[in-house]
Amino acid sequence: MSQDNKGVAVVTGASAGIGAVYAARLAKRGYDLLLAARRGDRLAQLADEISSTTGRRVETVVADLSVPADTRRVESILRDDARITMLVNNAGVASVTPLISSDVDAMSRMIATNIDALTRLTYAAVPAFVQRGFGTVINISSAVAIAPEALNGVYGGSKAYVLAFSQSLKHELAGKGVRIQVVLPGATATDIWPSAGLPLDNLPKDTLMPVEAMVDAALAGLDSGEFVTIPSLPDYNDWLSFESARQTLLPQLSKSEPATRYVKVNA
Repeated sequence: MSQDNKGVAVVTGASAGIGAVYAARLAKRGYDLLLAARRGDRLAQLADEISSTTGRRVETVVADLSVPADTRRVESILRDDARITMLVNNAGVASVTPLISSDVDAMSRMIATNIDALTRLTYAAVPAFVQRGFGTVINISSAVAIAPEALNGVYGGSKAYVLAFSQSLKHELAGKGVRIQVVLPGATATDIWPSAGLPLDNLPKDTLMPVEAMVDAALAGLDSGEFVTIPSLPDYNDWLSFESARQTLLPQLSKSEPATRYVKVNA
């Protein structure tokens, strides 16, 4: 495809915050858009703004990805629309409430959005990308993927899944022309925090990144070929050291005998 027409980018959770900024930035990069979100009025307003300022074609689908029927509607589009070249799995739900104080039904809805919908949409998009030999999947995880104890445990666990799932995708799709990027933002100034029960004013200012800066950093990471992008990390070698330590563990994780420290020594 030409520089001026890169196909269609699908962005979930696109009506505000990170998703809305991704939509605007991708349109400026030459993508037409398909935007999915729960709030149809805000989605329509954003679509009109982006279309009028960039001239790109912007379509919308109102969908709550915690609802299986809505997720399946978006899946169908991803499977059937050959124009789609990028999927940004951004839709997500957060919580700061301690696990034992949380409503378990709310936790199930979080899992449905953060894990199940992300998985199903990726499964819907990737086979066509592989068949064509190109395509990009951007999964929005979180810094809590590697610090799940920092906030609500289900939220941290769901974002750890996104990182692990992305690692598996990168391995499985190597050599097939499909780009996988996983983004691990820290605290970002979006309405996900008030929705989760924590006003933005309660967050330390030196930990809170403006959403535009976060998305621009993530796209810079994509441009530079990063698989994992942590927008606030000053030295990328720190991530590489973390990953190197993980790789060192891998050959030790499955052996025919227990480690000697677990073997009882007979007198």
